[in-house]
Amino acid sequence: VQLVESGGGLVQPGGSLRLSCVASGFTFDDYTIGWFRQAPGKEPEGVACISNNDGITYYRDSVKGRFTISSDKARNTVYLQMKSLKPEDTAVYFCAAATPPPWNTAVYMGIIGDTYWIDYRGQGTQVTVSS
Repeated sequence: VQLVESGGGLVQPGGSLRLSCVASGFTFDDYTIGWFRQAPGKEPEGVACISNNDGITYYRDSVKGRFTISSDKARNTVYLQMKSLKPEDTAVYFCAAATPPPWNTAVYMGIIGDTYWIDYRGQGTQVTVSS
C-alpha cells in the first residue's frame, strides 16, 4: 500500500497550491480519502475528506471556501486545491485512507474533534505560507 503526496512548497499569503495524493495497493474506490495537516508542536488534524463511494465531501471550518478536495478514480488520485492561503495553513500535509466510516464521517476523519481512525497514510508534503 502506498500513498504519495506531492505539490507542497513555499507560497506567499494569499497564494494557491494544489496537492496531489496518488494511491496504490488497495481498492481506491472503496475508501474515504482525507487530507490531514500537522503543524510544528501540534497534533494532526483533518482538513478535508471525500468519500469515493458517493463523492460527499467534508471540510474543517477554517478552510471552508478556500480549499477544495476532489477525486480522480481513473488515476487513483485525490487533489487538494488550496487558495487564499494564510500563514496559519503552514504544516506538513499528508493524505490518508479509511474504510467507509460507520458513523459521523467528519468526526471519524478528524475534521471535527481531535481523534481520527485511518488505515493508511502517506509521508506528507511541506506547505509553508510566508512572505
